[in-house]
Amino acid sequence: MGAVNPIIMIPARLAAMRLPNKPLADIGGVPMIVRVLRQAQAANAGPVVVAAGDPEIVAAVEAAGGRAVLTDPALASGSDRIMAALEEIDPHGDHDLIVNVQGDMPFIDPAHIRTLVDRFDEQPGLQMATLVAAEASPADRTNPDVVKAVLSLARGADFGRALYFTRSTLYGDGPVWRHIGLYAYTRQTLEGFVVAPQTPLEKREKLEQLRAMELGVEIWAVIVDTAPISVDSPADLEAARKEAAK
Repeated sequence: MGAVNPIIMIPARLAAMRLPNKPLADIGGVPMIVRVLRQAQAANAGPVVVAAGDPEIVAAVEAAGGRAVLTDPALASGSDRIMAALEEIDPHGDHDLIVNVQGDMPFIDPAHIRTLVDRFDEQPGLQMATLVAAEASPADRTNPDVVKAVLSLARGADFGRALYFTRSTLYGDGPVWRHIGLYAYTRQTLEGFVVAPQTPLEKREKLEQLRAMELGVEIWAVIVDTAPISVDSPADLEAARKEAAK
């Protein structure tokens, strides 16, 4: 049997190098974190909780009728924040599948969240899964801000095992898959991940998922049609505001 009791967790904190206070950034009159919350709720894939690093985020989520847990702002990663919130709200481990929705994707497709959850029912033994989409332009290949997934993929398949993730340029005639920072993993996988120290490849590429791979976790990727806007810079925020105005 696959996981039957998922929970969706959205880690968020105000301290961001390129765009401070971005979870509270106004996008069409709605704080970004509230937009992410609503998209996650629309997936109907389980309860949704924001793992917040700051009381201001908790206040914004609760004002929108959502649920948030305040965690230590000094936690090193979103995964650590999720684990801390889980230990508070689900100490007995009733939720066996955790979906990590990044707090900076205000237009994440609810169907994509649902797709990840469904894969755990369809493929027993799955430890961790994520999403990829085809490159948006040739410029993606050389852009270090675009994380590429190297997949073992059967011809015509929309689901394959990830062999590596990199910021480096990929060469050759094959497709380049752009990674989308949405993850689903078993509770056991998350627990093992957060207690492990950072690994060499994780440090080299500055990609957290490589720690899981170096620990021996298989990551599978679902191919979806498009990558959502991820807000990491003022230019991204402006693009998100234009999208909201449509």
